[in-house]
Amino acid sequence: MEVEPQKKQTSNALKNVLRVLAILAVIGITVYIYSIRNRVSEFAAYGYPGIFMVALLANATVFLPAPGVAVVFAMGSIFNPVGVALAAGTGGALGELSGYLAGFSGQGVVERTEIYDRFLPIIQKYGVWAILVLSAIPNPLFDLAGVAAGVTKIPVWRFLLFCWIGQIIKMAAFAFAGMYSIDWVSNLFK
Repeated sequence: MEVEPQKKQTSNALKNVLRVLAILAVIGITVYIYSIRNRVSEFAAYGYPGIFMVALLANATVFLPAPGVAVVFAMGSIFNPVGVALAAGTGGALGELSGYLAGFSGQGVVERTEIYDRFLPIIQKYGVWAILVLSAIPNPLFDLAGVAAGVTKIPVWRFLLFCWIGQIIKMAAFAFAGMYSIDWVSNLFK
């Protein structure tokens, strides 16, 4: 009978270690990306892998802005917008794991704030469908949705899948807007 409480203590200790590691990873990624924020656009010179990296880095910051969609807009006028959307959407979805991990760790910095308290019930009620919609629209508060998804323990694969779909929709809109804006401007000067 003593085996069960010991297993539970070991399990809780492992969860606590994972939570601490997750929050440390989020803090480390955010600090690193914020420190290189002025050089992020240089990755775009590497084509689709560069676009992937820009989106990954821009979305991995938690609550600090990075120039991700501006690069996607510009690259949409240079590269195939579908390829840009796929590269940026995939990088963006993976980058959003930082917010999810912050929530999963249970150390969410935003818990018990008014704006977070508005997101949590939406995520609890609509789950991954809310993640899809919120990641598909440009909104600087998506990190709160990621934190709420982590707190509610939505499986990481489901979070990633629905976030990926939403990110591709959003990035496609920016990439095609970039492509058509260049066409529109070039027609002005003909």
